[in-house]
Amino acid sequence: MTNHRFADFQSLPTCEDEKAFQKEVHAEGYSGFRRILDGLTEIIKTATDADIADIELTIAKGRRLFPEPVHFSPSWECVWAELEATLAAKKHVLTTIEPANRTGEWQVIMDNPNVVQEVVCYPGLSFHDAAYLYAYFRPQLEKSEYIRLQKIQTVIQDIGG
Repeated sequence: MTNHRFADFQSLPTCEDEKAFQKEVHAEGYSGFRRILDGLTEIIKTATDADIADIELTIAKGRRLFPEPVHFSPSWECVWAELEATLAAKKHVLTTIEPANRTGEWQVIMDNPNVVQEVVCYPGLSFHDAAYLYAYFRPQLEKSEYIRLQKIQTVIQDIGG
Protein backbone atom coordinates (compact mmCIF):
# COMPACT_ATOMS: atom_id res chain seq x y z
CA MET A 1 0.00 0.00 0.00
CA THR A 2 1.35 3.41 -0.95
CA ASN A 3 1.93 5.81 1.91
CA HIS A 4 1.06 9.16 0.32
CA ARG A 5 1.47 11.08 3.57
CA PHE A 6 5.09 9.89 3.85
CA ALA A 7 5.78 10.52 0.16
CA ASP A 8 4.51 14.08 0.65
CA PHE A 9 6.73 14.44 3.73
CA GLN A 10 9.82 13.36 1.81
CA SER A 11 9.25 15.80 -1.03
CA LEU A 12 8.48 19.09 0.73
CA PRO A 13 10.27 21.67 -1.43
CA THR A 14 9.90 24.91 0.56
CA CYS A 15 9.55 26.19 4.12
CA GLU A 16 5.98 27.25 3.32
CA ASP A 17 5.19 23.71 2.19
CA GLU A 18 6.71 22.35 5.40
CA LYS A 19 4.56 24.66 7.54
CA ALA A 20 1.41 23.69 5.65
CA PHE A 21 2.32 20.02 6.01
CA GLN A 22 2.87 20.47 9.77
CA LYS A 23 -0.60 21.98 10.10
CA GLU A 24 -2.17 19.13 8.12
CA VAL A 25 -0.49 16.45 10.22
CA HIS A 26 -1.37 18.20 13.48
CA ALA A 27 -4.98 18.45 12.30
CA GLU A 28 -5.01 14.72 11.46
CA GLY A 29 -3.44 13.86 14.79
CA TYR A 30 -2.29 10.36 15.62
CA SER A 31 -3.05 8.73 12.25
CA GLY A 32 -1.31 11.44 10.21
CA PHE A 33 1.86 11.26 12.26
CA ARG A 34 1.70 7.47 12.37
CA ARG A 35 1.92 7.31 8.58
CA ILE A 36 5.15 9.33 8.73
CA LEU A 37 6.60 6.95 11.30
CA ASP A 38 5.48 3.93 9.26
CA GLY A 39 7.23 5.37 6.22
CA LEU A 40 10.42 6.02 8.18
CA THR A 41 10.37 2.51 9.60
CA GLU A 42 9.93 1.03 6.13
CA ILE A 43 12.81 2.99 4.59
CA ILE A 44 15.09 2.00 7.48
CA LYS A 45 14.04 -1.61 7.02
CA THR A 46 14.84 -1.61 3.30
CA ALA A 47 17.87 0.72 3.49
CA THR A 48 20.99 -0.14 1.58
CA ASP A 49 24.42 1.39 2.01
CA ALA A 50 23.64 4.25 -0.38
CA ASP A 51 20.40 5.17 1.44
CA ILE A 52 21.74 5.86 4.93
CA ALA A 53 22.73 9.53 4.50
CA ASP A 54 19.34 10.44 2.97
CA ILE A 55 17.49 8.64 5.74
CA GLU A 56 19.52 10.49 8.37
CA LEU A 57 18.39 13.75 6.73
CA THR A 58 14.78 12.56 6.59
CA ILE A 59 14.77 11.72 10.31
CA ALA A 60 16.35 15.12 11.04
CA LYS A 61 13.57 16.77 9.02
CA GLY A 62 10.97 14.86 11.02
CA ARG A 63 12.58 15.91 14.28
CA ARG A 64 12.64 19.53 13.09
CA LEU A 65 9.02 19.58 11.89
CA PHE A 66 7.61 17.56 14.80
CA PRO A 67 9.91 18.22 17.78
CA GLU A 68 7.36 16.95 20.31
CA PRO A 69 5.82 13.74 18.96
CA VAL A 70 4.47 13.07 22.44
CA HIS A 71 1.58 15.36 21.45
CA PHE A 72 0.42 12.62 19.07
CA SER A 73 0.96 9.74 21.51
CA PRO A 74 2.73 9.38 24.87
CA SER A 75 4.50 6.29 23.51
CA TRP A 76 6.32 8.44 20.96
CA GLU A 77 8.15 10.60 23.47
CA CYS A 78 11.51 9.19 22.36
CA VAL A 79 10.62 8.11 18.83
CA TRP A 80 13.25 10.28 17.10
CA ALA A 81 16.04 8.93 19.29
CA GLU A 82 14.74 5.39 18.73
CA LEU A 83 14.69 5.79 14.94
CA GLU A 84 18.16 7.37 15.00
CA ALA A 85 19.51 4.51 17.12
CA THR A 86 17.96 1.89 14.84
CA LEU A 87 19.42 3.57 11.77
CA ALA A 88 22.83 3.89 13.46
CA ALA A 89 22.80 0.16 14.25
CA LYS A 90 21.85 -0.68 10.67
CA LYS A 91 24.59 1.64 9.39
CA HIS A 92 27.06 -0.20 11.65
CA VAL A 93 26.01 -3.56 10.18
CA LEU A 94 26.23 -2.29 6.61
CA THR A 95 29.67 -0.76 7.12
CA THR A 96 30.98 -3.81 8.99
CA ILE A 97 29.84 -6.52 6.56
CA GLU A 98 31.09 -6.10 3.00
CA PRO A 99 28.50 -6.50 0.22
CA ALA A 100 30.36 -9.54 -1.13
CA ASN A 101 29.80 -11.33 2.21
CA ARG A 102 26.04 -10.70 2.46
CA THR A 103 24.71 -13.66 0.50
CA GLY A 104 23.29 -16.76 2.12
CA GLU A 105 21.25 -17.45 5.22
CA TRP A 106 21.50 -15.26 8.32
CA GLN A 107 20.08 -15.33 11.82
CA VAL A 108 19.69 -13.02 14.78
CA ILE A 109 20.02 -14.39 18.31
CA MET A 110 19.27 -12.59 21.58
CA ASP A 111 19.91 -13.84 25.07
CA ASN A 112 20.65 -12.77 28.61
CA PRO A 113 22.81 -15.48 30.20
CA ASN A 114 22.21 -14.05 33.68
CA VAL A 115 18.49 -14.79 33.80
CA VAL A 116 16.34 -17.84 33.22
CA GLN A 117 14.52 -17.12 30.00
CA GLU A 118 14.24 -18.41 26.49
CA VAL A 119 16.87 -17.61 23.89
CA VAL A 120 15.27 -15.70 21.04
CA CYS A 121 16.35 -16.75 17.55
CA TYR A 122 15.23 -15.50 14.15
CA PRO A 123 16.65 -18.06 11.68
CA GLY A 124 16.53 -18.38 7.91
CA LEU A 125 16.76 -14.68 7.08
CA SER A 126 18.17 -12.79 4.15
CA PHE A 127 21.00 -10.43 5.03
CA HIS A 128 18.81 -7.31 4.76
CA ASP A 129 16.04 -8.78 6.93
CA ALA A 130 18.59 -9.89 9.53
CA ALA A 131 20.35 -6.52 9.44
CA TYR A 132 17.06 -4.76 10.13
CA LEU A 133 16.11 -7.05 13.01
CA TYR A 134 19.55 -6.57 14.54
CA ALA A 135 19.23 -2.80 14.10
CA TYR A 136 15.71 -2.77 15.55
CA PHE A 137 16.55 -4.77 18.69
CA ARG A 138 20.09 -3.50 19.33
CA PRO A 139 19.11 -0.15 20.93
CA GLN A 140 16.65 -1.93 23.26
CA LEU A 141 19.13 -4.31 24.90
CA GLU A 142 19.02 -4.44 28.68
CA LYS A 143 22.03 -4.93 30.95
CA SER A 144 23.73 -8.30 30.34
CA GLU A 145 21.67 -9.04 27.22
CA TYR A 146 23.43 -9.64 23.96
CA ILE A 147 22.45 -9.78 20.33
CA ARG A 148 24.22 -11.66 17.57
CA LEU A 149 23.92 -11.30 13.84
CA GLN A 150 25.49 -14.30 12.21
CA LYS A 151 25.76 -15.94 8.83
CA ILE A 152 24.94 -19.63 8.62
CA GLN A 153 27.72 -21.58 6.93
CA THR A 154 26.39 -25.13 7.26
CA VAL A 155 22.89 -26.31 8.07
CA ILE A 156 21.61 -29.78 8.88
CA GLN A 157 17.86 -29.77 9.26
CA ASP A 158 15.46 -32.63 9.92
CA ILE A 159 11.71 -32.61 10.20
CA GLY A 160 10.02 -34.90 12.68
CA GLY A 161 7.30 -37.27 11.79
